[in-house]
Amino acid sequence: MKPLWDIFCSVVDNYGDIGVTWRLARQLVAEHGQAVRLWVDDLHSLARLCPEVDPDVAQQVQRGVEVRRWALPWQPVEPGDVVIEAFACHLPGEFAAAMTAKSRPPLWLNLEYLSAEDWVGGCHGLPSFQSNGLQKFFFFPGFTSETGGLLREQGLIERRRAFQADPAAQAAFLQSIGVQRRPGARLISLFAYENAALGSWLEALAAGTQPTQLLVPEGRVLRDLERWLSTCGLAAHDQYKRGALHVQVIPFVEQDAYDRLLWCCDFNAVRGEDSFVRAQWAGRPMLWHIYRQEENAHWLKLDAFLALYRKALPPAAGEALGALWHAWNAEEDMGPAWQGLQREWQVLAEHAEHWCREQAAQTDIAARLVLFYTNWL
Repeated sequence: MKPLWDIFCSVVDNYGDIGVTWRLARQLVAEHGQAVRLWVDDLHSLARLCPEVDPDVAQQVQRGVEVRRWALPWQPVEPGDVVIEAFACHLPGEFAAAMTAKSRPPLWLNLEYLSAEDWVGGCHGLPSFQSNGLQKFFFFPGFTSETGGLLREQGLIERRRAFQADPAAQAAFLQSIGVQRRPGARLISLFAYENAALGSWLEALAAGTQPTQLLVPEGRVLRDLERWLSTCGLAAHDQYKRGALHVQVIPFVEQDAYDRLLWCCDFNAVRGEDSFVRAQWAGRPMLWHIYRQEENAHWLKLDAFLALYRKALPPAAGEALGALWHAWNAEEDMGPAWQGLQREWQVLAEHAEHWCREQAAQTDIAARLVLFYTNWL
């Protein structure tokens, strides 16, 4: 029989948590022949990423994954062979008790948030004894061989490169979301949290000598865009032009389409964890809006990644990239940092592809999870 994996996801930040677990669940089924139950407490968020999902149906199969509503009161169910708590969510008490009652308790994993901090490699895979007598292992995604790796489907980089080498395929995709690429314009995607620095970046783009076409998926940053445009009620397909900047709001798209959007663009502004990793697989320069944490813990994560990502960059390019990321996340004036980045554009573009190749040479997280389970048996 196929091993059964139970993956629990509590949706905290709209699409980051569910984005990662949905990708992982699909990959475990499609590439590793595993059986997966994905427990989600907010099926409406999953339906945005997978439109086939019916948020009113508590149990359904989508793309080979058994999707279950994680609801209260909990209904008894026998745990599978592997149980994953995604991002420090807590299992239902009745489910945890059922794990201890099995003649062979399941492998219990805590899938942690992605981080490039130095300590992650030393903590990856470590067990922790729980009060119910079971062991829980900590599984840390990461960027080095000492960690759990990154989500990456088989053949992803090859598909991306073929797509980027095919202007007709790009034009057809953009047309499917209502976008006509403007000749000579640099194409940028913007997916971000609310950010007071957006106006200064848009001003710099509008005043630039390089025409820019900015694609903004429906989401939280639209409020700041509305403020800059002195309008309200922005919706998909709305377009505005100011100076050298052409702005277009595009529909929120499912995950595979979002990948193609990133592949089409020359520069991608992304947020959280899921889109952050997908932007790296796009092989293009990027800007990361990291999720804010208490006591500014997010700055440690931001700088840890920058330190790793910039190792192979010349000092000037590394400083330009760091200045832009810091200005964006501190919500400071983006103008000077954006101008500085333009001088290093070609170097950063080449480095983005080099970084992608370097990361793609490592084993992906789904394969490492399956291997971890095999070795545990």
